[in-house]
Amino acid sequence: MGLCSSLLLLYLVLVCFVNDVLSGRTSSFTRSEWPSTDIPLDNEAFVVPDGYNAPQQVHITQGDYDGKSVIISWVTESEPGTSEVWYGTVEHEFEHKAEGKNTNYTFYNYKSGYIHHCLVDGLEYNTKYYYRIGTGATAREFWFQTPPEIDPDAPYIFGIIGDLGQTFNSLSTLEHYMQTGGQTVLFVGDLSYADRYEYNDGVRWDSWGRLIEKSAAYQPWIWTAGNHDIDFRPDLGEVSTFKPYMHRFATPYVASKSSSPLWYAVRRASAHIIVLSSYSPFVKYTPQWFWLRRELKRVNREKTPWLIVLMHVPMYNSNEAHYMEGEAMRAVFESWFVHYKVDIVFAGHVHAYERSYRVSNINYNITSGNRYPVPDKSAPVYVTVGDGGNQEGLAVRFLKLQPDYSAYREASYGHSTLELKNRTHALYHWNRNDDGKHVPTDHIIFHNQYWASNRRRRSLKKHRKFPGHASLIAKYEELFPVLA
Repeated sequence: MGLCSSLLLLYLVLVCFVNDVLSGRTSSFTRSEWPSTDIPLDNEAFVVPDGYNAPQQVHITQGDYDGKSVIISWVTESEPGTSEVWYGTVEHEFEHKAEGKNTNYTFYNYKSGYIHHCLVDGLEYNTKYYYRIGTGATAREFWFQTPPEIDPDAPYIFGIIGDLGQTFNSLSTLEHYMQTGGQTVLFVGDLSYADRYEYNDGVRWDSWGRLIEKSAAYQPWIWTAGNHDIDFRPDLGEVSTFKPYMHRFATPYVASKSSSPLWYAVRRASAHIIVLSSYSPFVKYTPQWFWLRRELKRVNREKTPWLIVLMHVPMYNSNEAHYMEGEAMRAVFESWFVHYKVDIVFAGHVHAYERSYRVSNINYNITSGNRYPVPDKSAPVYVTVGDGGNQEGLAVRFLKLQPDYSAYREASYGHSTLELKNRTHALYHWNRNDDGKHVPTDHIIFHNQYWASNRRRRSLKKHRKFPGHASLIAKYEELFPVLA
């Protein structure tokens, strides 16, 4: 085959690929099911650290608004022990100390261990810190890397995981994510699925904490609460909501002037990340509504051009599972998302993957007949990643007619990565777990919503080279679809 013929064939393949994605596609991939049953408690994935009262279930999250603090959390099983964290920039040398607090709780007939939370603040950007928790022979050491300074061109890689649970599929998702180079996990709700057990067994909260430690002890997980985290059991005398979740997983909500750990915001590298609670009041004049209105006004796209929203229930979903459950929140907040040009909204809840085009339904009117979403360049892309691998299994029943707003959908387990390259471009991937293998499946380039339509952005792109990314962006734009 001649060179011209080869180039023509390559061109046709690329054109077909791009057209296929842009016209909306339901994947024909058929998964060879792994069992969606939880890993047995005696499995090595849940190993308890050696030694009496050794710290376990270690995890960290961002501790402030701008990424110069972390909250380090862990559990001691038998007694409180110490809530101190020793840390420093040299391995095995810990010159600084932070003092935390511990708490515990009961849930029906379960009593938790002692849950420690320690704020380590005043950190330097872009620095590797080593830390030690516990005492004597049972002390344990870990490390984490702080993000780069807040800057519109700061590159950063986020992983996106939802509805994880603790099956062998969950473990596959976690291990595949850890190979991506992701620096922080954006977790979109439904953590342990302990509520699937009799009496909402707290032992399964403990096992889940040990499962994720291999990642969460070394990089922040930004938490979002889901329906399986509510743990509302009035039949057992448990009438509060999110009791285990809020005892175990701290969030920096005070730093963003929120009144609840369930909704808050952080800034990290070049991103402003807003976390919402699908299962807390959000209609007009509620605390969450007031807070989001204020927070969106605080966003400075000159410093953090990428505006990302996390929630549990998707606003756009073409799966029969949980169909239209996000409609109430969409009716309240979608116009704000469009007005402020949110880049991406990540959600979970539906145990499948789906990505939308940029659409909005803000002109919906029951009397005028404007009832369908329409293309809207100011709207976010809506991505559902509730495919972490939990025991409820996959949501395999998509609506037979794929809606115009749906760009790609597939009922498989997996996770996503979002690579922020600079203020104008980001590379997005959804990665399928194909019978234990990591298979990149859906790819897109995002043009930033603020800078893509800004004259200063175009001038900047003309007169300045972004560090190391120009050739890479050009290559991707040739091969993959671009979502402006």
